[in-house]
Amino acid sequence: MASELYHVKQQFTLGAYKSLVEGTTLPDPSSPEYTSILLYKARASIAIHDTPAALAILPADSDDISVKSVVALAKYEGASSEEDKEAALEQLRDLCIEIESEGEVPEADVVRVIAGTAFYTAGEVEEALETLGAGTTHENLEAVAVTVHIYLSIHRPDLAKKEFDRSKQWAEDDLLLGLIESSIGFVSGKDGYSNCNSYYTEQIANPSLSAPNLLTARGVTRLMRGEISEARSDLEEAQSQQSGDAETAAALVVASGLGPRKADAEEIWSKFTTDYPDHPLVNDISHKASLFDESAQLFDVPPVAAVGA
Repeated sequence: MASELYHVKQQFTLGAYKSLVEGTTLPDPSSPEYTSILLYKARASIAIHDTPAALAILPADSDDISVKSVVALAKYEGASSEEDKEAALEQLRDLCIEIESEGEVPEADVVRVIAGTAFYTAGEVEEALETLGAGTTHENLEAVAVTVHIYLSIHRPDLAKKEFDRSKQWAEDDLLLGLIESSIGFVSGKDGYSNCNSYYTEQIANPSLSAPNLLTARGVTRLMRGEISEARSDLEEAQSQQSGDAETAAALVVASGLGPRKADAEEIWSKFTTDYPDHPLVNDISHKASLFDESAQLFDVPPVAAVGA
């Protein structure tokens, strides 16, 4: 029978953050699974932008370096000033120095993942990759997953695939391996997105899991496969499970624009621009509209010729 930690890790891996936070009760502090479950629950709270909830359950005076790293990440994500953000990053840098003397222990692996995530979020891509052990033989599958995400975000799927292929030589976590492979397939479009589509469908079918992120991922995959109505169905279901997610809303804008109901598409776009005025999609469309207007001014439209002239 699978342990509670197994189910919690499964939820976190597949992005079921809300259900993890709301449905997980921390075990007794004497349990060997206590710290791991505590950290997954705190990290899930951070992922849904509820840093106060994360800090509320994390002991501020803990000597555990993995706990310290998640506290620092929560402080970074919740900081309202650049000074506070930098202070949190410096704390993570100090912890990275500290783990060099710890050897290969689970706590050190957590610190690497947390610090690498924070550095990438802060725009320090090279520091993040170095912290995560990119290009090395370091056996930390979660670090590989974050590394792959970073490489895909900077348009280097070739390097992402190298990290994935290297990890297959030692990794045993089929769930996370499958997610990494699906992410690469999602970006590269390999085999018509068949692998990632199958993976998302398989995980969505799990009756014990509620992960709107998976529905969004499959919805976007279906968009790329030209399955517009099916994509829209997935995205609308994802919104019903987790409202307020900007990326799901952005994907629904695209799906509605490709569908036959133009009035509906205009209404969805108007709501999206109101709810997420600074979203990259809004900025991109606004920029292109400005370029079109500027180009249109360069041309003089000749008058319509009079009838019989």
